[in-house]
Amino acid sequence: MSVRLATFNIENLITRFDFSGFRNQLRQDRVLRLYDVNDKEAYKQMEQARVIASTDDTRQLSALAIADADADILCLQEVDNMPALHAFEYGYLFRMVGNGYIQKYLIEGNDSRGIDVAVLMREKTRTGEVIELVDICSHAMLTYDDLDLFNDALAAGSLNRHDKLFKRDCLELDIRIGGRPLSLYVVHFKSMGNARGESDGRLSTMAVREAEAKAVRRIIERKFGQDRTAKANFAICGDMNDYQEKVVVSGTRRSGHSFDYESEEESALNVFSGDGFAENVVQRRDAMDRWTLYHSRGPQEQHLCQLDYVWLSPALASRNAKMIPEIIRNGQPCRTPFPPGQEVERYPRIGWDRPKASDHCPVVVDLAL
Repeated sequence: MSVRLATFNIENLITRFDFSGFRNQLRQDRVLRLYDVNDKEAYKQMEQARVIASTDDTRQLSALAIADADADILCLQEVDNMPALHAFEYGYLFRMVGNGYIQKYLIEGNDSRGIDVAVLMREKTRTGEVIELVDICSHAMLTYDDLDLFNDALAAGSLNRHDKLFKRDCLELDIRIGGRPLSLYVVHFKSMGNARGESDGRLSTMAVREAEAKAVRRIIERKFGQDRTAKANFAICGDMNDYQEKVVVSGTRRSGHSFDYESEEESALNVFSGDGFAENVVQRRDAMDRWTLYHSRGPQEQHLCQLDYVWLSPALASRNAKMIPEIIRNGQPCRTPFPPGQEVERYPRIGWDRPKASDHCPVVVDLAL
Protein backbone atom coordinates (compact mmCIF):
# COMPACT_ATOMS: atom_id res chain seq x y z
CA MET A 1 0.00 0.00 0.00
CA SER A 2 1.37 3.42 -0.94
CA VAL A 3 0.32 7.05 -1.06
CA ARG A 4 1.75 9.82 -3.19
CA LEU A 5 2.29 13.01 -1.15
CA ALA A 6 3.29 16.41 -2.55
CA THR A 7 3.85 19.98 -1.42
CA PHE A 8 3.70 23.07 -3.64
CA ASN A 9 3.78 26.82 -3.02
CA ILE A 10 1.41 27.77 -5.81
CA GLU A 11 2.33 31.48 -5.48
CA ASN A 12 -0.51 33.93 -4.91
CA LEU A 13 -3.62 31.97 -5.77
CA ILE A 14 -5.56 35.13 -5.02
CA THR A 15 -9.03 36.26 -6.12
CA ARG A 16 -8.70 39.90 -5.03
CA PHE A 17 -7.40 42.91 -6.93
CA ASP A 18 -4.82 45.12 -5.23
CA PHE A 19 -5.10 48.77 -6.23
CA SER A 20 -2.69 50.12 -3.61
CA GLY A 21 -0.05 50.57 -6.31
CA PHE A 22 -1.83 53.71 -7.48
CA ARG A 23 -0.52 55.54 -4.41
CA ASN A 24 2.42 53.30 -3.49
CA GLN A 25 4.78 52.68 -6.39
CA LEU A 26 6.54 49.93 -4.44
CA ARG A 27 3.32 47.90 -4.75
CA GLN A 28 2.75 48.71 -8.40
CA ASP A 29 3.33 46.06 -11.03
CA ARG A 30 6.31 46.84 -13.22
CA VAL A 31 4.34 46.91 -16.46
CA LEU A 32 2.09 49.72 -15.20
CA ARG A 33 5.13 51.82 -14.38
CA LEU A 34 5.68 52.12 -18.13
CA TYR A 35 2.50 54.20 -18.38
CA ASP A 36 1.61 57.56 -16.90
CA VAL A 37 -1.75 56.91 -15.25
CA ASN A 38 -3.04 59.82 -13.17
CA ASP A 39 -6.67 58.75 -12.84
CA LYS A 40 -7.44 56.15 -10.17
CA GLU A 41 -10.39 54.65 -12.03
CA ALA A 42 -8.28 54.25 -15.15
CA TYR A 43 -5.55 52.64 -13.02
CA LYS A 44 -8.07 50.18 -11.57
CA GLN A 45 -9.27 49.19 -15.04
CA MET A 46 -5.72 48.68 -16.27
CA GLU A 47 -4.73 46.66 -13.20
CA GLN A 48 -7.81 44.44 -13.51
CA ALA A 49 -7.08 43.83 -17.19
CA ARG A 50 -3.42 43.05 -16.46
CA VAL A 51 -4.23 40.55 -13.71
CA ILE A 52 -6.99 38.77 -15.63
CA ALA A 53 -4.88 38.54 -18.78
CA SER A 54 -1.91 37.00 -16.96
CA THR A 55 -3.80 34.74 -14.56
CA ASP A 56 -5.14 32.28 -17.13
CA ASP A 57 -1.67 31.37 -18.39
CA THR A 58 -0.28 31.22 -14.87
CA ARG A 59 -2.97 28.89 -13.55
CA GLN A 60 -2.79 26.59 -16.56
CA LEU A 61 0.93 26.23 -15.83
CA SER A 62 0.28 25.69 -12.11
CA ALA A 63 -2.21 22.96 -13.00
CA LEU A 64 0.33 21.32 -15.33
CA ALA A 65 2.90 21.18 -12.53
CA ILE A 66 0.35 19.66 -10.15
CA ALA A 67 -0.77 17.19 -12.81
CA ASP A 68 2.82 16.06 -13.27
CA ALA A 69 3.20 15.63 -9.52
CA ASP A 70 0.13 13.35 -9.67
CA ALA A 71 -0.23 13.30 -5.90
CA ASP A 72 -2.97 11.58 -3.90
CA ILE A 73 -2.53 14.22 -1.18
CA LEU A 74 -1.40 17.72 -2.14
CA CYS A 75 -0.28 20.36 0.38
CA LEU A 76 -0.52 23.91 -0.95
CA GLN A 77 0.75 27.26 0.26
CA GLU A 78 -0.36 30.79 -0.71
CA VAL A 79 -4.06 30.06 -1.26
CA ASP A 80 -6.44 32.98 -0.80
CA ASN A 81 -9.52 31.16 0.45
CA MET A 82 -11.78 28.18 -0.19
CA PRO A 83 -13.66 29.80 -3.13
CA ALA A 84 -10.29 30.41 -4.83
CA LEU A 85 -9.32 26.79 -4.23
CA HIS A 86 -12.65 25.50 -5.60
CA ALA A 87 -12.41 27.73 -8.68
CA PHE A 88 -8.84 26.65 -9.44
CA GLU A 89 -9.47 22.96 -8.83
CA TYR A 90 -12.60 22.86 -10.97
CA GLY A 91 -11.70 25.34 -13.70
CA TYR A 92 -8.08 24.30 -14.22
CA LEU A 93 -6.91 21.21 -12.37
CA PHE A 94 -9.97 19.03 -12.97
CA ARG A 95 -9.92 19.93 -16.67
CA MET A 96 -6.20 19.15 -16.82
CA VAL A 97 -6.16 15.75 -15.09
CA GLY A 98 -9.71 14.51 -15.58
CA ASN A 99 -10.17 13.45 -11.96
CA GLY A 100 -10.07 16.19 -9.41
CA TYR A 101 -9.49 16.48 -5.68
CA ILE A 102 -12.89 16.12 -4.04
CA GLN A 103 -11.62 16.63 -0.49
CA LYS A 104 -10.40 20.18 0.15
CA TYR A 105 -9.35 21.67 3.48
CA LEU A 106 -8.37 25.23 4.36
CA ILE A 107 -8.59 27.17 7.62
CA GLU A 108 -7.92 30.91 7.65
CA GLY A 109 -4.56 31.67 9.25
CA ASN A 110 -2.55 34.70 10.34
CA ASP A 111 -0.94 36.00 7.14
CA SER A 112 -1.40 39.74 6.68
CA ARG A 113 -1.97 39.24 2.93
CA GLY A 114 -4.64 36.62 3.58
CA ILE A 115 -2.74 33.69 2.01
CA ASP A 116 -3.25 30.34 3.71
CA VAL A 117 -2.10 26.73 3.64
CA ALA A 118 -4.48 24.14 2.24
CA VAL A 119 -4.71 20.42 1.54
CA LEU A 120 -6.34 18.63 -1.40
CA MET A 121 -6.98 14.89 -1.22
CA ARG A 122 -8.38 12.36 -3.61
CA GLU A 123 -11.07 9.98 -2.37
CA LYS A 124 -8.80 7.01 -3.10
CA THR A 125 -5.13 6.50 -3.86
CA ARG A 126 -4.06 5.40 -7.32
CA THR A 127 -3.96 1.83 -5.96
CA GLY A 128 -7.55 2.06 -4.71
CA GLU A 129 -7.02 2.65 -0.97
CA VAL A 130 -9.60 4.93 0.67
CA ILE A 131 -8.24 8.28 1.91
CA GLU A 132 -10.21 9.42 4.96
CA LEU A 133 -9.87 12.56 7.06
CA VAL A 134 -10.21 11.63 10.74
CA ASP A 135 -9.53 15.05 12.28
CA ILE A 136 -8.21 18.51 11.38
CA CYS A 137 -6.81 21.17 13.68
CA SER A 138 -5.48 24.69 13.17
CA HIS A 139 -2.71 25.98 15.46
CA ALA A 140 -2.91 29.55 14.18
CA MET A 141 -3.99 30.93 17.56
CA LEU A 142 -0.98 29.61 19.50
CA THR A 143 1.26 32.28 21.02
CA TYR A 144 4.93 32.15 21.96
CA ASP A 145 3.84 32.05 25.60
CA ASP A 146 1.56 29.05 25.03
CA LEU A 147 4.54 26.87 24.11
CA ASP A 148 7.12 28.71 26.25
CA LEU A 149 9.16 29.66 23.19
CA PHE A 150 9.67 33.37 23.70
CA ASN A 151 13.33 34.42 23.92
CA ASP A 152 15.67 37.40 23.70
CA ALA A 153 16.17 37.03 19.93
CA LEU A 154 12.42 37.40 19.36
CA ALA A 155 12.23 40.35 21.73
CA ALA A 156 15.05 42.02 19.79
CA GLY A 157 12.83 41.76 16.73
CA SER A 158 10.09 43.81 18.47
CA LEU A 159 7.93 40.74 19.11
CA ASN A 160 5.87 40.09 22.21
CA ARG A 161 5.43 36.83 24.11
CA HIS A 162 1.67 37.06 23.50
CA ASP A 163 2.05 37.41 19.71
CA LYS A 164 0.79 34.59 17.53
CA LEU A 165 3.61 32.15 16.90
CA PHE A 166 2.84 30.97 13.37
CA LYS A 167 2.97 33.63 10.67
CA ARG A 168 0.41 31.57 8.71
CA ASP A 169 -0.51 28.33 10.47
CA CYS A 170 0.48 24.81 11.28
CA LEU A 171 -2.45 22.88 9.88
CA GLU A 172 -2.64 19.40 11.43
CA LEU A 173 -4.56 16.58 9.73
CA ASP A 174 -5.05 13.04 10.98
CA ILE A 175 -5.63 10.85 7.94
CA ARG A 176 -6.30 7.16 7.38
CA ILE A 177 -5.19 5.60 4.11
CA GLY A 178 -6.53 2.09 3.64
CA GLY A 179 -7.07 2.11 7.41
CA ARG A 180 -3.46 3.07 8.21
CA PRO A 181 -2.73 6.35 10.04
CA LEU A 182 -0.75 9.33 8.77
CA SER A 183 -0.45 12.61 10.66
CA LEU A 184 0.25 15.54 8.35
CA TYR A 185 1.53 18.98 9.35
CA VAL A 186 1.33 21.70 6.69
CA VAL A 187 3.25 24.94 7.23
CA HIS A 188 4.47 28.10 5.56
CA PHE A 189 7.14 29.67 7.73
CA LYS A 190 8.08 33.32 8.05
CA SER A 191 9.60 34.75 4.86
CA MET A 192 13.24 35.79 4.78
CA GLY A 193 12.12 39.33 4.04
CA ASN A 194 14.10 41.99 2.25
CA ALA A 195 17.55 42.89 3.48
CA ARG A 196 17.87 46.56 4.40
CA GLY A 197 21.21 48.25 3.94
CA GLU A 198 23.92 45.87 5.05
CA SER A 199 21.56 43.55 6.98
CA ASP A 200 20.91 39.95 6.00
CA GLY A 201 17.18 39.33 5.63
CA ARG A 202 17.54 35.60 6.24
CA LEU A 203 19.53 35.95 9.45
CA SER A 204 17.42 38.81 10.79
CA THR A 205 14.25 36.67 10.55
CA MET A 206 15.86 33.37 11.60
CA ALA A 207 14.60 33.49 15.19
CA VAL A 208 10.97 33.58 14.02
CA ARG A 209 11.36 30.54 11.78
CA GLU A 210 13.30 28.70 14.46
CA ALA A 211 10.44 29.27 16.89
CA GLU A 212 7.96 28.01 14.29
CA ALA A 213 10.03 24.85 13.75
CA LYS A 214 10.31 24.28 17.51
CA ALA A 215 6.55 24.74 17.81
CA VAL A 216 5.83 22.14 15.12
CA ARG A 217 8.17 19.73 16.85
CA ARG A 218 6.59 20.38 20.25
CA ILE A 219 3.07 19.84 18.82
CA ILE A 220 4.14 16.48 17.39
CA GLU A 221 5.96 15.38 20.55
CA ARG A 222 2.97 16.28 22.70
CA LYS A 223 0.70 14.30 20.40
CA PHE A 224 2.71 11.07 20.37
CA GLY A 225 4.89 11.41 23.47
CA GLN A 226 8.63 12.07 23.18
CA ASP A 227 9.52 8.40 23.60
CA ARG A 228 7.12 7.26 20.87
CA THR A 229 7.49 10.04 18.29
CA ALA A 230 10.19 8.25 16.27
CA LYS A 231 7.83 5.28 15.73
CA ALA A 232 4.88 7.39 14.55
CA ASN A 233 3.79 7.99 10.96
CA PHE A 234 4.06 11.75 10.44
CA ALA A 235 5.13 14.13 7.68
CA ILE A 236 5.82 17.86 7.85
CA CYS A 237 5.24 19.56 4.50
CA GLY A 238 5.46 23.08 3.18
CA ASP A 239 7.44 26.15 2.26
CA MET A 240 9.81 26.68 5.19
CA ASN A 241 11.57 29.75 3.78
CA ASP A 242 14.97 28.54 4.92
CA TYR A 243 17.73 26.25 3.71
CA GLN A 244 20.65 24.24 5.01
CA GLU A 245 22.61 24.45 1.77
CA LYS A 246 22.57 26.29 -1.54
CA VAL A 247 24.07 26.21 -5.01
CA VAL A 248 25.72 29.56 -5.66
CA VAL A 249 25.26 30.69 -9.27
CA SER A 250 27.89 32.90 -10.92
CA GLY A 251 27.92 34.53 -14.32
CA THR A 252 25.25 35.70 -16.75
CA ARG A 253 23.15 34.28 -19.54
CA ARG A 254 25.56 35.72 -22.09
CA SER A 255 28.84 34.70 -20.40
CA GLY A 256 27.52 31.41 -19.09
CA HIS A 257 26.89 30.21 -15.55
CA SER A 258 28.94 28.28 -13.02
CA PHE A 259 27.54 26.45 -10.00
CA ASP A 260 29.15 25.90 -6.60
CA TYR A 261 27.72 24.02 -3.62
CA GLU A 262 27.77 25.68 -0.18
CA SER A 263 26.60 24.30 3.17
CA GLU A 264 24.96 26.57 5.76
CA GLU A 265 25.80 26.01 9.41
CA GLU A 266 22.94 28.13 10.72
CA SER A 267 19.38 27.25 9.74
CA ALA A 268 16.02 27.13 11.50
CA LEU A 269 15.61 23.65 10.04
CA ASN A 270 18.37 22.28 12.24
CA VAL A 271 15.55 21.97 14.79
CA PHE A 272 14.26 19.00 12.76
CA SER A 273 17.50 17.47 11.53
CA GLY A 274 19.96 18.10 14.37
CA ASP A 275 19.17 15.01 16.43
CA GLY A 276 17.29 12.94 13.86
CA PHE A 277 13.79 14.07 14.85
CA ALA A 278 12.80 13.95 11.16
CA GLU A 279 14.46 13.37 7.79
CA ASN A 280 14.47 15.80 4.89
CA VAL A 281 14.14 13.11 2.23
CA VAL A 282 15.14 15.50 -0.57
CA GLN A 283 18.65 15.06 0.89
CA ARG A 284 18.62 11.68 -0.84
CA ARG A 285 19.08 13.46 -4.15
CA ASP A 286 22.48 14.64 -5.37
CA ALA A 287 23.73 17.72 -3.49
CA MET A 288 23.51 19.88 -6.64
CA ASP A 289 20.02 18.64 -7.44
CA ARG A 290 17.93 19.43 -4.35
CA TRP A 291 16.83 22.98 -5.15
CA THR A 292 13.21 24.08 -5.45
CA LEU A 293 13.67 27.84 -6.00
CA TYR A 294 15.97 30.23 -7.86
CA HIS A 295 16.83 33.41 -5.96
CA SER A 296 18.35 36.37 -7.80
CA ARG A 297 19.04 40.03 -7.14
CA GLY A 298 21.11 40.48 -10.27
CA PRO A 299 24.33 38.73 -11.36
CA GLN A 300 26.03 39.50 -8.04
CA GLU A 301 23.53 37.55 -5.90
CA GLN A 302 22.16 34.33 -7.34
CA HIS A 303 21.59 30.91 -5.86
CA LEU A 304 19.46 27.80 -6.09
CA CYS A 305 18.13 26.44 -2.80
CA GLN A 306 15.56 24.15 -1.27
CA LEU A 307 12.69 26.01 0.42
CA ASP A 308 10.03 23.30 -0.05
CA TYR A 309 10.17 20.23 2.16
CA VAL A 310 8.71 16.85 3.02
CA TRP A 311 10.14 15.86 6.40
CA LEU A 312 9.36 12.29 7.43
CA SER A 313 9.34 10.68 10.86
CA PRO A 314 12.19 8.19 11.45
CA ALA A 315 9.77 5.26 11.15
CA LEU A 316 8.28 6.49 7.88
CA ALA A 317 11.70 7.39 6.47
CA SER A 318 13.09 3.96 7.36
CA ARG A 319 10.11 2.16 5.84
CA ASN A 320 10.77 4.10 2.62
CA ALA A 321 14.55 3.98 2.70
CA LYS A 322 14.93 3.53 -1.07
CA MET A 323 12.42 6.20 -2.08
CA ILE A 324 13.89 9.18 -3.98
CA PRO A 325 11.67 12.29 -4.08
CA GLU A 326 10.78 14.00 -7.34
CA ILE A 327 11.06 17.75 -7.96
CA ILE A 328 8.88 19.10 -10.80
CA ARG A 329 10.83 21.95 -12.42
CA ASN A 330 9.11 22.21 -15.83
CA GLY A 331 7.12 25.25 -14.66
CA GLN A 332 10.17 27.33 -13.79
CA PRO A 333 10.61 30.56 -15.78
CA CYS A 334 13.23 30.60 -18.51
CA ARG A 335 15.47 32.92 -16.48
CA THR A 336 16.18 30.08 -14.01
CA PRO A 337 19.65 28.63 -14.74
CA PHE A 338 19.87 24.84 -14.48
CA PRO A 339 23.11 23.10 -13.50
CA PRO A 340 24.51 20.83 -16.25
CA GLY A 341 22.46 17.70 -16.81
CA GLN A 342 19.36 19.01 -15.01
CA GLU A 343 17.69 20.82 -17.91
CA VAL A 344 14.01 20.01 -18.48
CA GLU A 345 11.50 20.77 -21.22
CA ARG A 346 9.48 23.69 -19.94
CA TYR A 347 5.73 23.88 -20.35
CA PRO A 348 4.27 25.73 -23.36
CA ARG A 349 4.00 29.52 -22.96
CA ILE A 350 6.51 29.72 -20.08
CA GLY A 351 8.07 33.19 -20.19
CA TRP A 352 11.45 34.60 -19.32
CA ASP A 353 10.17 35.71 -15.92
CA ARG A 354 6.41 35.16 -16.30
CA PRO A 355 4.10 33.47 -16.89
CA LYS A 356 5.30 30.52 -14.85
CA ALA A 357 3.74 27.77 -12.76
CA SER A 358 5.20 29.35 -9.60
CA ASP A 359 8.53 30.59 -8.33
CA HIS A 360 8.64 27.31 -6.36
CA CYS A 361 8.73 23.70 -7.58
CA PRO A 362 6.44 20.89 -6.36
CA VAL A 363 8.14 18.16 -4.32
CA VAL A 364 6.51 14.72 -4.38
CA VAL A 365 7.21 11.42 -2.61
CA ASP A 366 5.79 7.90 -2.84
CA LEU A 367 5.29 6.48 0.65
CA ALA A 368 4.60 2.96 1.79
CA LEU A 369 2.56 3.01 5.00
